[in-house]
Amino acid sequence: MSQLDAKIPQGPLESKWSKYKANQKLVNPANKRRLDVIVVGTGLAGSSAAASLAEMGFHVYNFCIQDSPRRAHSIAAQGGINAAKNYQNDGDSVYRLFYDTIKGGDYRAREANVYRLAEVSNSIIDQCVAQGVPFAREYGGTLANRSFGGAQVSRTFYSRGITGQQLLLGAYSALSRQVGLGKVELFTRHEMVELVMIDGRARGIIVRDLVSGKLKRFSAHAVVIASGGYGNTFFLSSNAMECNGSAAWQCYKKGAYFGNPCMAQIHPTCIPQHGDQQSKLTLMSESLRNDGRIWVPKKIEDAEAIRAGKLRPTQIKEEDRDYYLERRYPAFGNLVPRDVASRAAKERCDAGYGVGTGQAVYLDFAEPIQRLGKDVVTERYGNLFQMYEKITADNPYETPMMIFPAIHYTMGGLWVDYELMTTIPGLFAIGEANFSDHGANRLGASALMQGLADGYFILPYTIQNYLSDQIQVPRFSTDLPEFAAAEKEVMDKINKLMNIKGKQTVDEIHKKLGQIMWEYVGMGRDEAGLKKAIELLADIKKEFWTDVRIPGQAIDLNIELEKALRLADFIEIGELMAHDALDRAESCGGHFRLEHQTPEGEALRHDDLFAYVSCWAYQGENKAPVMYKEPLDYEFIERTQRNYKS
Repeated sequence: MSQLDAKIPQGPLESKWSKYKANQKLVNPANKRRLDVIVVGTGLAGSSAAASLAEMGFHVYNFCIQDSPRRAHSIAAQGGINAAKNYQNDGDSVYRLFYDTIKGGDYRAREANVYRLAEVSNSIIDQCVAQGVPFAREYGGTLANRSFGGAQVSRTFYSRGITGQQLLLGAYSALSRQVGLGKVELFTRHEMVELVMIDGRARGIIVRDLVSGKLKRFSAHAVVIASGGYGNTFFLSSNAMECNGSAAWQCYKKGAYFGNPCMAQIHPTCIPQHGDQQSKLTLMSESLRNDGRIWVPKKIEDAEAIRAGKLRPTQIKEEDRDYYLERRYPAFGNLVPRDVASRAAKERCDAGYGVGTGQAVYLDFAEPIQRLGKDVVTERYGNLFQMYEKITADNPYETPMMIFPAIHYTMGGLWVDYELMTTIPGLFAIGEANFSDHGANRLGASALMQGLADGYFILPYTIQNYLSDQIQVPRFSTDLPEFAAAEKEVMDKINKLMNIKGKQTVDEIHKKLGQIMWEYVGMGRDEAGLKKAIELLADIKKEFWTDVRIPGQAIDLNIELEKALRLADFIEIGELMAHDALDRAESCGGHFRLEHQTPEGEALRHDDLFAYVSCWAYQGENKAPVMYKEPLDYEFIERTQRNYKS
């Protein structure tokens, strides 16, 4: 498929979604009971989709790798979820949320998708309140809001610093109800390892029972991938260690296009790396930038003294502190988007003003504590302060926190059209697993919004348009040769891995992969580095397939085998990210090419050359992928250079 049809409805921006809903095909209740849908993943997108589809009457198979849907990585989201309710009467609107999102993504997302996201955002809050999600409230009982990066209004709804947990519990409750009613068959500790296609359509999956090690077959009329992103390609990230891109990657290798793989978000407020033995990084919520002020010493000798342990940050006088975000971006200050804040921190550290190991800046609450009182700060951020102290043994009420950027979220993913269907008929992708709504950079508190929008309000409509043509298709037997061939392919791969019997552990090779990715495909990229990365990644791939050692048995509980299967995919994902980053000779959002920046060091886009979604198609083992382009035609807003200074 070289001609990509995004299926965007015609007409005014604000009526595209309502027009689509008015004209889509439906499935009547009796026919819904005859149709099966597989949903892979139980995070916010997966659990909300599975619950909604089952409530509508479809029979749903739902899979997750955790021992409970409640342990999906969505639970780690801290700060909040955006919606254009305008409770603060500060000028917010659906259009402004749309505009902020598309601007924050550096104009590399579809207008129609982003407007729909903003449009349904208010329904998400209503739905979650009805479920009993305990959003923070004002004294009078209305829901409270706070600000997040990239916006000048307060539109972020929150539950202290555990918003993701509370939203996931709401979706999990809805899912559990359907499990209890027998409409959802839930399979925990099961990982999708292959997609099964029959006559060019997605018709099932092969899963590995992570407890017994056995392979199992499942068939359905449609498959939905809601398995999250691929940030753990970098090894160290803010993602949970089990987060992986394997389900999406199997779909890519079966013909689904992969959109904008190079666009990975760097989050500015992670706790800095403090050793070589870490397995992950810990995020501090972006909401802290709402009150906290970010600075480094103004004098390089002060920074050196702090790094040497001769000076404490509290000894630096106010006039000797450089609040560099407030200085560079007076209109947004500490609330600039994540990509801007991350690059500014790196610039200061590269210039020698970093603290700690030199790879950190301060996030200081001395001023808000003095202004608001310690009790107010504790009420807003107390659990985050407690978490920071437990990890660093430093009291953030008395000493500024140290933070540094880290890999956090991937905006790239499986290419989907307006209906959230991939280039494989019957295969859908939602939430972080697709590429669709965030462009080159995701604004804070928008991941939860997209996951729930896709699962509760968009997929349940669009999937019917596909399934309405499937009502006369009988359920498939898993004894069909396509299932047997897919299972054999997986078993051959597992046996190959088990028989390598090399000397290196999976983690040792994964760390090497992460170092290459961070060095050459990380915050700053250039042509020479990306070409070198492609060479080094080929070496890592060869090293993995000749020298990895996996103890234990294949047909058994074997965590090392689980990790090896995922690492094989991470290496290939890294290669595709580097290819995409090399092709995109411009800077936009999370993709910053050092050769393409303004004199002030800001991202320099080339709209005349790169206003498209890069859609990569798999060509086979050891063959270069082919890239197709989906042009991003902007009908309703004008692309401008992003400006957070005035």
